[in-house]
Amino acid sequence: MRLILLGPPGAGKGTQAKMLEEKFGIPQISTGDILRKAVGNDTPLGKKAKAYMGDGQLVPDEIVIELIKEKIKEDDCACGFILDGFPRTIVQAEKLSETLEEMKLDIDAVIDFEVDLNELTVRLTGRRSCLDCGAMFHDETRPPRKRGVCDHCGHELYQRPDDNKETILKRLEVYDNETAPLKDYYRKRGNLKTLEGRGSVDEIFSQVCALVS
Repeated sequence: MRLILLGPPGAGKGTQAKMLEEKFGIPQISTGDILRKAVGNDTPLGKKAKAYMGDGQLVPDEIVIELIKEKIKEDDCACGFILDGFPRTIVQAEKLSETLEEMKLDIDAVIDFEVDLNELTVRLTGRRSCLDCGAMFHDETRPPRKRGVCDHCGHELYQRPDDNKETILKRLEVYDNETAPLKDYYRKRGNLKTLEGRGSVDEIFSQVCALVS
């Protein structure tokens, strides 16, 4: 099973990706994680990426695609993978499609999480993350048992500095301009599946599973 998760910031893609990973035993591929790993391990691609990151530049799509390609070749991706947060643009989607075609692989489903603006704002301003294990919580809908402390590892929870209303609206504007057009791209390819990201985390997960089963 090979999946791409689409949706604006706060739509719940990361949470659902982790749940899919646990249920189906296929890894969530985060471009941020594989970039950091490549840089940390000082791989050839990591060295190239580090040169751009050191200058405060975005890592070129070509390097990111090559990192994804390397990851997909690893044993844990033999049964599939989940791409969360990539692609972000039509250009990236086209390059990803070309790469997968070269590898004789297809994306089984692109799941688009649709959530209205007010709901997204509430979700993002109340979101808290663990500094250590990355677990996600929310002040209202998924609070930790002890305020400010991760249920899983006991480390401190924090709020991302860009999870404020003004910055959120700017991030959503960028999403609408750059990433939302991916819906039409994948709709034309015949593998777009849309769900309304309403309800509890478990309710949404049930909908996701129904779409990919």
